[in-house]
Amino acid sequence: MKKYALFLYTLLLFVVSCSPKEESIPVKIAKAYGFDRLDEVATIRYTWNVRRDSATVLVRDWTWNLEKGEVHYKGPDTTARYELANKSPQIEAVDQKFINDKYWLLFPFQLAWDKGYEAEIVENASSPIHGENTTKVIIRYNDTDGYTPGDAYDLYVDADYLIKEWVFRRGDGPEGRAFTWENVRDFDGIKIAQDHKLENGETIIWFTDVAVERK
Repeated sequence: MKKYALFLYTLLLFVVSCSPKEESIPVKIAKAYGFDRLDEVATIRYTWNVRRDSATVLVRDWTWNLEKGEVHYKGPDTTARYELANKSPQIEAVDQKFINDKYWLLFPFQLAWDKGYEAEIVENASSPIHGENTTKVIIRYNDTDGYTPGDAYDLYVDADYLIKEWVFRRGDGPEGRAFTWENVRDFDGIKIAQDHKLENGETIIWFTDVAVERK
């Protein structure tokens, strides 16, 4: 009888150890945008645009070669080419722009790439702009990593784990500005939101000339 009980206990341990661990919601968001297909991607190209007071004030062109780990930049002030693994101090200003613009374009994937954050989940949260019933995912970065440590993002995601709106809060402060995530284009399994609007409907940040090149 003891041998039989021991067998059942061992079998139970085996079943538990082999059971798949449930994915976190941040990882589910990343996969909803095609994270599992990124290993097929060689290069992502895009132009970052910013409008203030009805005038376009920033235009930055980027080419990110994921295979080689290279970044090519073209902006109003300069052009640059550098390796992410070998950044010189002289390239830091350009790299800060790259990180900022990449977070706006590919933030869902950052949720799988980044390790230095904690996530808090709030169910049945009303999105700040359209008042939709969503799951609110609060992403709080640590105070040591990156160019702007300690920042927080409030993501409002639908049942398919797609971001409908977000609020960026600098330094995890109590207030932030809400933007939509819309005009989602599917690049053969890689989904990218190209437009970000304010509550008044103005498109203040958007991407043009987006291209995803396969290996």
